[in-house]
Amino acid sequence: MAIPIPDSRYDQLLGLIYQGPLEELPWQSALPLLRSLFDAQVASLVLRPPSAEDRGAILNCVRPEAGHSGDDLADPEAWQAASYREEFFSLDPFVNLPPDKVVTLEDMLPDAELIDSEYYRQYLQPVDLFRILGVDTVEPGGMVARLRFSRRKPEASFSQEERRLLELITPHLRRAIQIYATLNRTISERDVYAGAVAQLAMASIILDEQARVLSANPVAQALLDEADGLSLRGERLHIEGRDINKELQQAVASIVRAQHQGETSVVKALRVPRSSGRSDLGLVVRPVPVSEWSEGQSSPSAAIFISDPDLHESASRQTLAELFGLTPAEANLAILLARGLSLAEASTAQTISQHTARAQLKSIFAKTGVSRQAELVRLIIKSVASLG
Repeated sequence: MAIPIPDSRYDQLLGLIYQGPLEELPWQSALPLLRSLFDAQVASLVLRPPSAEDRGAILNCVRPEAGHSGDDLADPEAWQAASYREEFFSLDPFVNLPPDKVVTLEDMLPDAELIDSEYYRQYLQPVDLFRILGVDTVEPGGMVARLRFSRRKPEASFSQEERRLLELITPHLRRAIQIYATLNRTISERDVYAGAVAQLAMASIILDEQARVLSANPVAQALLDEADGLSLRGERLHIEGRDINKELQQAVASIVRAQHQGETSVVKALRVPRSSGRSDLGLVVRPVPVSEWSEGQSSPSAAIFISDPDLHESASRQTLAELFGLTPAEANLAILLARGLSLAEASTAQTISQHTARAQLKSIFAKTGVSRQAELVRLIIKSVASLG
């Protein structure tokens, strides 16, 4: 027996629900259609409820006023939307709904009791709302999504058919929320690692299997903009010098071939001379882990990490001081020494005497447990101070 489609726009709606996790404002395309399908004054999606310390993550879509076309998302700062977000949701009676159960406000409070309640007089009546239909759904990681539809007092109650439609939509919303939560966690982890690499003054470039650049962190972009030994030609990474550029292309091709054959590829290291006479760049090409089911020429295939000896890590003086119990002056001296300055050069840079610098270095040795300047430099470079 064929399952009846509740509305001709149902397929369109499902597509927009699954597109939601990929949009800049999640579900910005689905919410107007949802509001229209349920003929609601306001449709709201809550991904993080507001609190005294948090404005929350709430998307509202309000019915257009007479004479206006379109069905756009509400301005979060508009009076009606802001009241709905900041006042209504702070005392939402649907807070502890059983997951995936469709409920109306009428199920909880008959109209007469609602009208007599402080909840109605203080929060619903000022924004001209009365009838509410809602559902909560929870993805496996714990993210709760609340979907709400609200109507004005003169409007009809939500029908059984509309309840049934929301019941049909809810499993799809739950899966889309799971996709959204998974993407968010992955992006957050990626940003943490990318930020750490950037803080360490390490350039990173991701290539596809055609050696086209998919992404470059700010340190790498600065090197590419300088075009000193390393540059972009079209979409492809290019190294000055025919032989060394050929080595790069062969290394990427070798990685891609090994990935296709399910074999382990070898990490390739190259030294890149610079025509300006500055120190050579150090470059490592390594494979990007891929799934067995990865496909497509635009998928990440190789990662390139580049070190520039002339680029100093910006170790945080405060973090270094907290790590080893150093004074601000001692931390500053330690950073200068880690950058390759001699004790005499560091004392000049700080406009202090060498006698004072030696006294500070002796104190640094005692606090860090090292006894030589080379050990101190290694300790600082390997510490987390540059991530501060």
